Amino acid sequence: MTRSRRYAKIFPQSGEATIAGLSFLDQHLSGGTLKKPYTPPPTASLAFGISRRAKDSASPRDDAESAEVRKAKILVVDEDPALRRLMVSRLGGENYTVEIADGAHAALDACVRSRPNLVITDLRMKDMDGLAFLRELKSRWPQLTVIILTSHGTISEAVQATQCGAFGYLVKPVGKEELLGQVQRATAASTFTLTEGDWRANFVSRSQLMEDRLGIANRAASSDEPVLITGENGTGKELLARAIHAASARRERHFVAVSCRNEAPDTLESALFGEEPDEAGHAETLRDGALQRAHGGTLMLDEIGDLPIKLQIALAKALDKNHIPSRTGMDAKRPDVRLICTTSRDLKPLMDTGVFLEELYYQISILPIEIPPLGRRREDIPLLVSHFLEQATEPGGQKKIYSPKAIELLATTDWPGNVRQLFDLVKQNVALSHGNIMTKEFVEKSLGGDPTKIPSYDEAREKFSRDYLAENLQRTAGNVTQAARLAKRTRTDFYKLLARYRVHPEDFKNPGPASRKSTDVDEEE
Repeated sequence: MTRSRRYAKIFPQSGEATIAGLSFLDQHLSGGTLKKPYTPPPTASLAFGISRRAKDSASPRDDAESAEVRKAKILVVDEDPALRRLMVSRLGGENYTVEIADGAHAALDACVRSRPNLVITDLRMKDMDGLAFLRELKSRWPQLTVIILTSHGTISEAVQATQCGAFGYLVKPVGKEELLGQVQRATAASTFTLTEGDWRANFVSRSQLMEDRLGIANRAASSDEPVLITGENGTGKELLARAIHAASARRERHFVAVSCRNEAPDTLESALFGEEPDEAGHAETLRDGALQRAHGGTLMLDEIGDLPIKLQIALAKALDKNHIPSRTGMDAKRPDVRLICTTSRDLKPLMDTGVFLEELYYQISILPIEIPPLGRRREDIPLLVSHFLEQATEPGGQKKIYSPKAIELLATTDWPGNVRQLFDLVKQNVALSHGNIMTKEFVEKSLGGDPTKIPSYDEAREKFSRDYLAENLQRTAGNVTQAARLAKRTRTDFYKLLARYRVHPEDFKNPGPASRKSTDVDEEE
């Protein structure tokens, strides 16, 4: 009986890839010789990607010959510094991009920040068991390829690792050719591409709140229904719109963006619907509108709340009817577009005052997604700072870091401009600092304020109210009725306070499948 048939009988529920992988592990750990390397079926990932700086000069031939190797980014996780150095030497010598981590928790942060497409991890670590780390990786990013490395290899451990989703299993000390062969098979097994794997590369986060929003965005990408992205200025609404487009079936077609803010009505009308011919009927040089140019792709209307009411009526008609308003007298068909709108304004009060068309609101908000401000995802600030430092450092330039106290200051500072403001500050700090370590005092000066300054009465009252509401919701695990009772307010009044100070009950609910499901329902409502 062949090994594959034997394992098929032992594990009847396992797929072909798992059975073949177990057969390969059995041969390897028992000293057998593998005549023909097993290559699992290719898989595509929407959870991982890489983002590389473009090379200044490279021949097409060089790009073609080394494209696969240059794309592979590998994270090595091991507590032994000597082994980490050895792995960097061996893998770096083969033109892989290698990052190292000395434990599972540091590795999870590195995965969020740099998005490797292969992880090589030790099985036994102090802060988290290797199999527990493997399960955590697979729960977050199911298609991530993982190779287990251990000093004590047994068949039972190999079987367990494979059942948990490991691609391979290597026993220390690992020979160079054995390591490189396994890595080559692992990277070849993935159909990683920038289009499929990098759709969310601009979002660096460990926050469960942000991950929930990205999950909603990923699900929205599979639909053609209109999306309404809300959030404060600088939270990344346009980035999310582009990410949805990149994860959708329309990714190969145009993404057309039109800003509705600070534009004259006539200019906006031309931008959206095109130009009409002159009195003589000449139309040879007329420009198509965004609705026509985005045909087959995605149209993003930025700050839809600022669109003049006249154009709101025209847009609502274009979305509701089978034909768009004709700008040339011709009965042109409505283009096939996926509409994504963004706004930093609350559209519901605008509807109440007649500033925003109710019909249009319900047309564009079928799939609503709210991006949380940076103040509600402070755990992401150190990761974002690290990411922005890399982006702000020129190739070959001096690498700079923040001191621990400076990072603490950045993590506790209010960011009215959100992620955009943080990025601008990091770029400014990198450009103006003289040394390679940026101190807390340096950051305080760049923030332009005295941390000991007494806030105004209005600022202090707003902060107290927000903190008070948050504390009540924290105590009641997001239960609004109980929190209102603690505050001695009616449920309706308490909801009004929450809306006024932008405090969201779902942020305080206990994590888990049930609470995430309820969050999704709240978003859709």
